[in-house]
Amino acid sequence: MKEYTITVNGVEYAVTVEEGASTGAAPVAKKAAPKAAPKAAPAAAPKAAGGAGSVRVEAGAAGKVFKVEASVGQAVKKGDTVVILEAMKMEIPVVAPQDGTVASIDCAVGDPVEAGGLLATLN
Repeated sequence: MKEYTITVNGVEYAVTVEEGASTGAAPVAKKAAPKAAPKAAPAAAPKAAGGAGSVRVEAGAAGKVFKVEASVGQAVKKGDTVVILEAMKMEIPVVAPQDGTVASIDCAVGDPVEAGGLLATLN
């Protein structure tokens, strides 16, 4: 028997595989027990209450949060980078749609995001 650890959608499973009988049968997975879910990384920037501001800064494409450039309370101008997403090994800046002050950062480095997902808010 051999034991393997397999990760599926972020959940680790301990799998024991038993060699097939002498007839040459392929190995068959005997049991799969989920391990504890991986712990989330700590947030890179402090978060205010989700959606605290009136202007939403949303992801233009699905990806993963690569870097948070702005912080709560920071003044930003239209076009300033607030968050950088990573999608298909490309870095995609998400910019402020207008001048304002960052009211909340609603994501952390490493978070997966969908297109249109809320990343931050401005006042």
